[in-house]
Amino acid sequence: MKKKRVIIGLSGGVDSSVAAYLLKEQGYEVIGLFMKNWHDESVTLSKECPWLEDSNDAMLVAEKLCIPFQTVDLSKEYKERIIDYMFDEYSKGRTPNPDILCNREIKFDVFLKIALSLEADYVATGHYCQKDSFNIDSGKEVYRLLAGKDKSKDQSYFLCQLSQKQLSNILFPIGHLNKEQVRKIAQKQNLVTAEKKDSQGLCFVGKVRLPDFLQQQLKPKTGKIIEIPNDSSVYFKPENFDNDIITRSRKFRYEPSDGIEVGQHNGAHFYTIGQRKGLGVGGNLKPLFIIDTDVDNNTIYVGQGKVHPGLFRFALRVSKSDIHWIRNDLRLNSGENLSVVARIRYRQTLQEATLFQTENTMYISFKNPQFAITSGQFVAWYKEKELVGSGVIT
Repeated sequence: MKKKRVIIGLSGGVDSSVAAYLLKEQGYEVIGLFMKNWHDESVTLSKECPWLEDSNDAMLVAEKLCIPFQTVDLSKEYKERIIDYMFDEYSKGRTPNPDILCNREIKFDVFLKIALSLEADYVATGHYCQKDSFNIDSGKEVYRLLAGKDKSKDQSYFLCQLSQKQLSNILFPIGHLNKEQVRKIAQKQNLVTAEKKDSQGLCFVGKVRLPDFLQQQLKPKTGKIIEIPNDSSVYFKPENFDNDIITRSRKFRYEPSDGIEVGQHNGAHFYTIGQRKGLGVGGNLKPLFIIDTDVDNNTIYVGQGKVHPGLFRFALRVSKSDIHWIRNDLRLNSGENLSVVARIRYRQTLQEATLFQTENTMYISFKNPQFAITSGQFVAWYKEKELVGSGVIT
């Protein structure tokens, strides 16, 4: 019987290395591919995570496992689909998540198509998540994206934009393991990546100096930093606040006259809500946090302390065009609602929430106020351990 062919994205890290080993042990024909997504090393912290070192480690792992290995250059597609999108979002004062985009647009689209052209049955990665499937009455198979067994490493959030078609062709070999178990397997097999630190950089690029990276196209521009007091009238809640989801989801709107100027910055598009470092303003009883950015007027608004009211909101909005359901059978119609648990960033503890679908907008109301809800980021919603949908925060 012919072996099923799997093409695994070997990143040069321990997770994908062990995933490749496990697939081979399970009897698959395994081929390793390293994705080169970046050429410009001028903004890369080469001492910490150079792509060349990662590529060499991936090659050594492939040699150790006696599997074929190739490098594929996807830098053109990466620039068009990820980099250009990032610049555009930051220029609008929004904060994109390149890892989610990379998974949707590169790993499980461009890379998947390459794998299928090589007659692969599946692609595989070293993500800490799981999948299963069930058949509905029509006999159609429905795939479920599940959280990884290791809650501290669960990476399902990064895959929140995947489709049923993509899931049908994906394997997650280490999703049932924790990090300690993965490293022990790597050590036992004498893999060169066994003790390698996890990458903290952009998807298959390496660790990047984000300000330097953004300044390639977004030019510095001096602007004002305005501090908003905790007791500002901006935070006055109308009588209908608790019962009006539209009111609860609205962003706070500030004017320079609402506070006092406490410093200057080099461009509002370089900053994001919830950020504390990099402002260069001292002498306060509590640290300053960014509570809003106005790129049109190049103004940053800040507040003192991590519990400043400007940092918290009870609800958010997702435009209809930005709503994505992995489980299409659970999709809401206008007027319907659904109780879920949700998160707005990686590793955030899942939060109790309710989805409210209107004709043009989905509103997500949380039981507890959420810190630093940021336009451009992704919100992902779950039913227990299953990630069923996501959307871009408006």
